[in-house]
Amino acid sequence: MDEMKTLASCINKITQDGYVENFKVTDEGHLRSLETEKIYRPEDVHIINFFRFEGESDPSDSAILYVIETSDGAKGSLSDAYGMYADPNIDKFIKEVEDISKKHATEVNH
Repeated sequence: MDEMKTLASCINKITQDGYVENFKVTDEGHLRSLETEKIYRPEDVHIINFFRFEGESDPSDSAILYVIETSDGAKGSLSDAYGMYADPNIDKFIKEVEDISKKHATEVNH
């Protein structure tokens, strides 16, 4: 796992695994592919994995990388600062995706 210690090395690894699109959360609260300009709602998104990175000398260097697949098969990543510098739009979007995932998991368990 040494190759996954930095944000850059992690992005390189997931890109090799086919997660090539770069996503951004819009002001309207949707996910947008920077490559295709397609827009995704929280219910169209599945978070496959995430990685947190701590700044070695400065806590403000902390980041989080989300590995994402969409309902139409797009695969990519979304990154954000972690902690007090986090983007509130990204945080809200990720919470909505997580809530949808938890709801579906609960429905399956009944």
